[in-house]
Amino acid sequence: MNIILYLLEIIHQLYQQNCWLINFICRYIPLKQWAFDDSHSPKYQKFKVDELPKIVYYHQDWDWKDLNNYYTQRYGKPVKPIKRRSECDIPEDCTCPSCHAPQPYLYKNNGKAGQILCKICQTAFTPGDNRFDNQLSLKCPHCQHTLVRKKDRKHFVIHKCVNPKCPYYLHNLKKVDKEDLAEDYGKNKYKLHYIYREFTIDFFKMDLNSLPKNASSLKFSKHNAYIMSLCLTFHVNLGLSLRKTRQALSDLYGISISHQQIANYCKTAAICVKPFVDDYPYEKGSVFTADETYIKVRGIKGYIWFILNAATRAIIGYQVSDNRGVGPCILAMRMAFKGITELPKNFKFIADGYSAYPLAAQQFFRQFGDKFKFEITQVIGLQNDDEVSTEFRPFKQMIERLNRTYKASYRITNGFDNYDGANYDLTLWVAYYNFLRPHKHNGYKPPVVDEILSNAENMPARWQTMIYFGQKKILELQSAS
Repeated sequence: MNIILYLLEIIHQLYQQNCWLINFICRYIPLKQWAFDDSHSPKYQKFKVDELPKIVYYHQDWDWKDLNNYYTQRYGKPVKPIKRRSECDIPEDCTCPSCHAPQPYLYKNNGKAGQILCKICQTAFTPGDNRFDNQLSLKCPHCQHTLVRKKDRKHFVIHKCVNPKCPYYLHNLKKVDKEDLAEDYGKNKYKLHYIYREFTIDFFKMDLNSLPKNASSLKFSKHNAYIMSLCLTFHVNLGLSLRKTRQALSDLYGISISHQQIANYCKTAAICVKPFVDDYPYEKGSVFTADETYIKVRGIKGYIWFILNAATRAIIGYQVSDNRGVGPCILAMRMAFKGITELPKNFKFIADGYSAYPLAAQQFFRQFGDKFKFEITQVIGLQNDDEVSTEFRPFKQMIERLNRTYKASYRITNGFDNYDGANYDLTLWVAYYNFLRPHKHNGYKPPVVDEILSNAENMPARWQTMIYFGQKKILELQSAS
């Protein structure tokens, strides 16, 4: 018995030591955080996307006659019209906005102030200006306070929770520096209130299969399809400018052709190839990585969005835009998710710290529900200072390497004259990158290995084959519409 008591006493002492060590670690030794320490700073709050608001619909299925019949059945007598002691000044055409009860069932609720109360459904309203004009209301998910419409932007409306007792606002206010709070309008440096962006344009109804304009004919008067494919090989595959392509064809093959004719061939080829590239059944993995880079259009900065399948290194989504907003990001994501009815398990979408990606992911969840609910894994900075960067940095380097590869081909253009030219050039380059460009990681084969293209004799023949399949796809789209 003495031995058992001795062992129990030792166990109790060890238990007390473990409790003391755990308490000491929790107080004085911070664990390795999953995210940046800076991301918890209130200065970075403006880059975060708040969760979706709660939507309250104002819809009344009951009519005043149905309600009156219910009262008769429940209480044995209906609601009678109002017995007025004085002449009624309520207009005869005034009805209850909730149950549509007529004027005999309405009376002044607060005298001359103008509010009217319905005797049938007990709804208070003001004629000409009532809350039932709105079909829905946006509520703050933290305090249930109705959001206030603050600003109207080009493609969205900003709604804000202005409740000073909102727990979300009070939690963010505690992290603000006291020096800023002492200044006039010091709180305006931070994003403290809950904010929701309501888009006025439905980017999910935009047509991704619309064909480009200014299509040229493939009837050749002086040259033929082989010379056209030679122009594509020199200009797109080898990265030569239009004038160097003209010079190469003249020096190597003795073909006299102008650089403008080569540009026309490239535009026509891009129009034919685009449906083939966009609607190709790409293999979709469980890890996508995305990024945006800039271009110059008439000396003004434009943007190109890329979404890469990390498993095959194929470009499955791309978009050219004149802005860095959420709209082009959603369109590129729609192209990447084409053909997917439900996201795979353990799906990862890796991007940088730009707030457009979480906001676009939020819109996908709002549009399609739980089948497209995913979080953006943000790799921030250039060094692996946290666990996220350490684990997912290789995926971010893939898309950055893709940007540098595209910039190498874009540099010869010295910028574009318009966005149509940028679209034509990007379409040809994506077709070359996915189906023709050899990659070291794939055994010096393209990311997308197509048997028909692989059986072609040479590179000009592969370009002709892609143009042929693109024309077939255009006929399918035209017959379907």
